[in-house]
Amino acid sequence: MKMIIVAVSLLAGFAAVAQLPDHIYHQNIRTVKLYKSGDIYGYPYLALNSGSQLELHFDDLDGDIKNFYYTFQLCNADWTPSALQSYDYIRGFQSTRITTYRNASVSFTRYTHYQAMLPDRSSTITRSGNYLLKVFRNNDTSDLYFTKRFLVIDNRVEVAAQVKQPFGSQAYLSDQRIQVSVSTANANINTLSPQDLKVVVLQNYSWPTSVLVDRPNIYRGNYYEYNDDATSFQAGREWRWIDLRSLRLMSDRMQKMIDSANKTHVFVKPDAERKGQIYVFYRDLDGVYTVENTDGYNALWQSDYAYVHFTFMPPGNRAYGGKDLYLFGELTNYLADENAKMQFNSEKGIYEKTLYLKQGYYNYSYVTLDAARKPVNRFSFENTEGNFQTTENNYMVLVYFRPFGARADELIGFAQVNSLNNFVR
Repeated sequence: MKMIIVAVSLLAGFAAVAQLPDHIYHQNIRTVKLYKSGDIYGYPYLALNSGSQLELHFDDLDGDIKNFYYTFQLCNADWTPSALQSYDYIRGFQSTRITTYRNASVSFTRYTHYQAMLPDRSSTITRSGNYLLKVFRNNDTSDLYFTKRFLVIDNRVEVAAQVKQPFGSQAYLSDQRIQVSVSTANANINTLSPQDLKVVVLQNYSWPTSVLVDRPNIYRGNYYEYNDDATSFQAGREWRWIDLRSLRLMSDRMQKMIDSANKTHVFVKPDAERKGQIYVFYRDLDGVYTVENTDGYNALWQSDYAYVHFTFMPPGNRAYGGKDLYLFGELTNYLADENAKMQFNSEKGIYEKTLYLKQGYYNYSYVTLDAARKPVNRFSFENTEGNFQTTENNYMVLVYFRPFGARADELIGFAQVNSLNNFVR
């Protein structure tokens, strides 16, 4: 009995500790990808009780074999840990070992590739909401290696979304406003006030730039409408790209490629501001990257890594005053951290950054952020990319509800809309 009490106490302590979403705690872990099974471009989400699965892939550059396990942590709409214990939303084993792995071959870089289909049939999820996938070693939750976000959806409300122009005249030609309406007529839920529902809108799967609103502009019984500039986003423009699918032949955005001491260095053609350029539409991946290989090898464990050198030339070869410059996209987890921050080379008059990337196709942009970190401080495309209201962007709308007396937010509505055609799916 004493051992059982200690185990439960440890689980309670683990659930109460907040972990950083989409964060890697060990530098040897690279190229963490989580997506719906069979859809390498899609966001990782599951329909509750659907039997569908997510696909997890990551590399360990130590090149040895480790006993990796994973579990799930339920979070609220704002990604704070819920007050529930893991056995309240996981049926079966509370952690599962990753048993599929393979050492890299036909590559200069030494690594072990791990993959898993989840949730496993022995460990199923029973509640909807925001979830963190946690991967740790030797079934020791304190030895955490990385976290990754995903969603479990219980579609109970009807969600409609449209991309509109903002009301404010200053952003009329540069921003995109998402108008959201929610109907709970057939949802079988009891709402006591208009603020019982929370709506989160994401642009191109980026959580750091997402917005959460908890007060509708129009409320009529079972109808909620969110229709003001609180759900507006800078439109940006189509994403830049670098094709690393081959490290034998140079692609169109490569300036040069150097092999030295079994290390490959790829120099991307220098980038510059695009805000003054004419807007041109072309198909992109909306900021994500894919692991691919055109050299004739298996992309998962026979792809190599390269040091990819990015350079950005500011106007007049002068650093932006009072602003920091960042590489932005899934390749940097959409974060403003040291991994994404460009360093200004005063001798050359350019910003520089080197990332260690696996072969694949990468979308990226440049954003600026006020160095002073003001209370209201959002990524800005204004200097680097420019904002064009006609830019193609993908938006995801999430609707959360917490029943009276409940201890966690439920994810009860979901929709995606594309600015190009306003098609909701």
